[in-house]
Amino acid sequence: MKNMTLRTKLVIEIVIVVVIAAITGAAAYVNDYYHSEDVESALETTKDVEVTQIPEGYFFDGSGTEDALIFYPGGKVEVTAYAPLMQQIAAEGMDCFLVKMPGNLAIFGKNKAQELMVAYDYDHWYLGGHSLGGAMAASYASSHASELSGLLLLASYATEDLSDAGFPALVVVGTKDQVLNRDKYAQYESNLPEDTTVLEIVGGNHAYYGNYGEQDGDGEATITREEQQAEVVEALRLAFE
Repeated sequence: MKNMTLRTKLVIEIVIVVVIAAITGAAAYVNDYYHSEDVESALETTKDVEVTQIPEGYFFDGSGTEDALIFYPGGKVEVTAYAPLMQQIAAEGMDCFLVKMPGNLAIFGKNKAQELMVAYDYDHWYLGGHSLGGAMAASYASSHASELSGLLLLASYATEDLSDAGFPALVVVGTKDQVLNRDKYAQYESNLPEDTTVLEIVGGNHAYYGNYGEQDGDGEATITREEQQAEVVEALRLAFE
């Protein structure tokens, strides 16, 4: 009986150590992310766009009243890194909701678009995201196609079938992007809606859709971050007009 008690205590101690190690590792993983850089001005209200922090993230309210974009950030990227891009899109007439994800991972908040579409009233809802955020946006769109008017994928692809979706899609890829899995991008190309526009940004890389510095393993862009984002804004206007 004594040996059994000692053995049981040893097992319990091992389990405790394993659990603590798992929790510590998970916390370290979640807290290791790309921080936004030089975005303070983009988070402030301007003459064209009113910026409000909301429970879901940030709301960029421009002059438009009918169209809104819900945007999912890239994996392990601080949500505010996309504020400059959202400012520009909102200034062009499409209001933007920049969604904060648990642990900076959109896989844990794929359905957050639904909360916003219930809480706000727009004639046309567009959903988009960068990298992992784009993949999760596409996944959500595959089962809510009737609620959406368009899909924006920045350096991303749709792993679920959207070929019969009744909305257009805009896919943007930089020629210097070395983070995007090109094999999977090609593999899932047939999942995109029939009405899909693909923009290849010459000189653009993976990280320059947001303001969070350089990304590990990425190619060196030959255009500026501002130029890459400006191309996205113009392509979005043309694809969803």
